[in-house]
Amino acid sequence: MHQQFLDRRDAGRTLGQALLPFSGERPVVLALPRGGVPVGYEIARLLDAPLEVFIVRTIGVPGHRELAMGALASGGIQVLDGDLIRQLRVPPRAVDAAIAKEMRELARREEQYGAGHAPPVLRGRTVILVDDGLTTGLTMRAAVRAARKQQPARIVVATPVGSRPAIAMLEAEADEVVCLRTPEAFGAVGVWYARFGQTPDEEVRELLGRPRVDERLAG
Repeated sequence: MHQQFLDRRDAGRTLGQALLPFSGERPVVLALPRGGVPVGYEIARLLDAPLEVFIVRTIGVPGHRELAMGALASGGIQVLDGDLIRQLRVPPRAVDAAIAKEMRELARREEQYGAGHAPPVLRGRTVILVDDGLTTGLTMRAAVRAARKQQPARIVVATPVGSRPAIAMLEAEADEVVCLRTPEAFGAVGVWYARFGQTPDEEVRELLGRPRVDERLAG
């Protein structure tokens, strides 16, 4: 039986210990909502770093939403798995419809989580991108590429658990990847948590509403 994290907050505390070497770089923690926010909150608290959300949406295969054929991120970044789309013979019209749907949801979340708050300044900073687990890595790859457009000094991908293919792909995209567990038989992210219910919007807003240090984002 594999060892599970109790929940996302527990995973964040454990992952935060592995990220302590970055604490002296005044990093910015960017969590992918919704599940990445509880993980990111604990990391930000341990590193005494600002916590922000970084909106990224998975583009699911029509009829098989959990199977990612691409991802979108704030800043107009779009990543598509062309091989998978061709293999499954997904029609261009269906791809366009799926993209449009996720663009609407991305815009909704940008407004919901970022209303009245200026986006973080990433230029010249160490950025830690956090999610609760990585299966395909496509969503995180979109996040890395979107963050890279803002010219940070370094991008670190951090996750409690990830599949080996996803981690290998992200090691080619990010400057560094910190993953606590890369099991040979990955299964699904939720298998590695004792409690893995959906993270509601209310919890995301609550965690982002805790004491913050936004003034440090101005550099």
